[in-house]
Amino acid sequence: MSKKSNELSYNNESITSLKGADRVRLRPGVIFGSDGLEGCQHSVFEILSNSIDEAREGHGNRIEIIRHKDYSITIKDFGRGIPVDYNPKEGCYNWELVFCELYAGGKYQNNSGENYEFSLGLNGLGTCATQYSSRYMDAVIYRDDYRYSLHFEKGENVGGMKKEEAPQMPTGTEITWLPDRDVFTDIAIPLSYFQEIAKKQAIVNAGLTFYLYDEESETSFTYCYENGIKDYLEELSGGKGLTDIHYLQTETKGRDREDKPEYKLKFEVAFCFHNEVNVLEYYHNSSFLEYGGSPDKAVKSAFVFAIDKYIKNANQYKKEEKKITFSDIEDSLILVINSFSTITSYENQTKKAITNKFIQEAMTEYLKEQLEIYFIENKMEADKIAAQILANKRSRETAEKTRINIRKKLTGTLDMNNRVDKFVNCRTKDIQRRELYIVEGDSALGACKLGRDAEFQAIIPIRGKILNCLKADYNKIFQNDIITDLLKVLGCGVELKTKHNYGLNAFDLSQLRWSKVILCTDADVDGFQIRTLLLTMLYRLVPTLIMEKKIFIAESPLYEIISGKQTYFAYSDAEKASILANLKGKYKINRSKGLGENQPEMMWETTMNPQTRRLILVTPDEIRLTQEKFELLLGENLKGRKEFIETQGYKYLDLSDIN
Repeated sequence: MSKKSNELSYNNESITSLKGADRVRLRPGVIFGSDGLEGCQHSVFEILSNSIDEAREGHGNRIEIIRHKDYSITIKDFGRGIPVDYNPKEGCYNWELVFCELYAGGKYQNNSGENYEFSLGLNGLGTCATQYSSRYMDAVIYRDDYRYSLHFEKGENVGGMKKEEAPQMPTGTEITWLPDRDVFTDIAIPLSYFQEIAKKQAIVNAGLTFYLYDEESETSFTYCYENGIKDYLEELSGGKGLTDIHYLQTETKGRDREDKPEYKLKFEVAFCFHNEVNVLEYYHNSSFLEYGGSPDKAVKSAFVFAIDKYIKNANQYKKEEKKITFSDIEDSLILVINSFSTITSYENQTKKAITNKFIQEAMTEYLKEQLEIYFIENKMEADKIAAQILANKRSRETAEKTRINIRKKLTGTLDMNNRVDKFVNCRTKDIQRRELYIVEGDSALGACKLGRDAEFQAIIPIRGKILNCLKADYNKIFQNDIITDLLKVLGCGVELKTKHNYGLNAFDLSQLRWSKVILCTDADVDGFQIRTLLLTMLYRLVPTLIMEKKIFIAESPLYEIISGKQTYFAYSDAEKASILANLKGKYKINRSKGLGENQPEMMWETTMNPQTRRLILVTPDEIRLTQEKFELLLGENLKGRKEFIETQGYKYLDLSDIN
């Protein structure tokens, strides 16, 4: 048999199509955007959307959600109930269309003024797709004085539809289903997802109550915003905004292209300016637009145009100063847009962005016009906004200069021997062995250089007292040669956590050249201060090194005790007393000298020999307490520091007695 005849053939019979439930079960990502947890979560939203659409049409003001222990879900509404009985026009039962037919539903005529003008579910996919992707689904519908019940397993109906009289029951739909692990890789939807989605939908559906019950924790949650996005803005701003909340709403009509149908658009906008909080959220037909699309483009264009125009007219730009950008505005803006349209172009079925050209243009023009009126009618607030945006802009530009300065300062780090004054490298290239000693002054450098193992121990001296990095601004920090030299030698870049840190975070732990970074200072007040300032620098500029347990302190002995031919080292008064208690005969006690006065042998034995030295690991434990102490003792809180010294200073008097 020839080689070709053994190969799989590709011919007319090779083309096949998926049928029934397999259209979803074998390709869930096409409908839900993913076959993982995110896709499973979106299937929940598809069912919830139908209940929300009913409530928005004025049928029911409460939706109940239950997260069951086995990760099944129940969603119940009090709307009109899904029509599931026989449909003579289609020649089949409506339940077959709704639950078993993709692209079937009651929302295709929404632009003609019939049901569901502003609907979340327009594509006729959600209910059917979720049913197809379930291990089982049970639907109970009350309408027309009847109770209809349906049961599905793995996309197939079992037992047809049961219909019973129920004249006393309120109308509504209750659907319970278990997402299928054969379809989704993960069905363990966390409680936080249900909380988030219920809250977001309550925000954009004013007065609609969402009741959520979690069987696993036996806790319940209720979400309702009577005034919708206005109440939400109050919550976000905490009532402490730079300006009051401004609310706008309008309705209009238009088309995306001349040959396209005209459609309705209505939207509401709530915004305020805040110097601590910034939030931008867009919703369309109740769906949260994670990526924004048309509304986001409109907001950026309108706000930059209006605020830039106000600043220019008020002559608040400096000579030849560049105009503001939206990032300067965004830093101080809290804004929510809640929009609805009878025709919507989503980027895909997951509805995370819309692309309607008319929506973008209509929102842009309306916001430009309304912002101009707002600034004229509220000059005091307009001046506050302009001042804050300009402050943001100038802060951003300063940060950009700082970023460029950092790059210049930290370039060429591979050739450290030529670029860092008095840095003494080690021979090995094995990062797991390399140790960096940061020592106090040139005299300590000499002693450590003679006492070290040059194979794996490198040394860099601190020349004078290091800058207090908690009190200095970043420009001053990176003008300091001691700090920039240390950063060059560390090699891992720098972490800056600022409001305008655009590109400043160049930190990369994998570029750290050392397994241990060891602070080695004299055991006196000056040494302790230098050590504290070094820790402060590391805490502010490279805190990950502390979190990853890369920073150590070399403990220096306080006493050298000589008894005959034996030498003992005591690192505390208690240890000295213990050694003396076990000695017989005469002995001599020498108070420890500065590191620079130690003999190389002593330096090796007490400070550098991995077998005999004592290293203190700087740990991230109680990081919040550490932060508070650093900022109290070395930050700008002068009053707090004075009070601390007055009440606690006596505990540390013994440290000042070290000579």
